[in-house]
Amino acid sequence: MNNRVLRVSIFVDGANMFYTQKKGLGWFFDPAKLLRTLKGDDELADAFWYMGVKSAPEARDENFLRFLAYAGYTVRTKHLKTIFDPETGETIQKANLDIEIVMDMFNTVENYDKAILLSGDGDFERALELLRSRGKRICVVSTQNWIASELRMAVGSHYIDLQDLRSLIERTERPREFGNGTAGPFHDDL
Repeated sequence: MNNRVLRVSIFVDGANMFYTQKKGLGWFFDPAKLLRTLKGDDELADAFWYMGVKSAPEARDENFLRFLAYAGYTVRTKHLKTIFDPETGETIQKANLDIEIVMDMFNTVENYDKAILLSGDGDFERALELLRSRGKRICVVSTQNWIASELRMAVGSHYIDLQDLRSLIERTERPREFGNGTAGPFHDDL
């Protein structure tokens, strides 16, 4: 058994995790608790959080971004795009950050021994295979029914279900103030 301290980098697909929590889990995690739990006794090399924001961010989004930075994440944002589906007549907002996540995984590859990806998106399968071929340990964190089968199979036993971490990472209370006296850092629905 190898007890060597690993250098760990964490990559959080913010949109994927928001919907996983809101629709898949029914409870929300505290990003700071999550970071401490996933790091464990290892050395944290980097922690990235990827998030779409409106072109004129709302105060609660700006506050959440400040909280993430304060908690230890490097935050990567992209403006949300509004997409109209002519078949359903619905509009959705999207800011696909998959490329940014993969770029950071490979641009920082020398910084870490183990990459932890928080996403259920099957688009990451090939990137994780390439990282493994470079000798990196890989772990995916998501939850059942919110992870693509190909991603789940690509990591095998190196998968952590958020439900198993609930007692360690669940957000139990909303902070009253943050930074300059603004409302707590969490979205009302996050």
